[in-house]
Amino acid sequence: MHHGWSRLREILSVQQRVTATFRQRDGRTLHVRKATVPDPELREIHTMLNLPSNPGGIKKQTI
Repeated sequence: MHHGWSRLREILSVQQRVTATFRQRDGRTLHVRKATVPDPELREIHTMLNLPSNPGGIKKQTI
């Protein structure tokens, strides 16, 4: 893979962390955070660097 820094930053910028918030029956709030699915170009970078394609995993927190 041969890209300049500006192209690499562009490729890396497509993956984000998102939070979904749900109100549970008992009144508590559940927050779920996870990364979006990487496109093929970003997945290739993750593979080359031996990194997981879902950085941070899925985090669940109940408040």
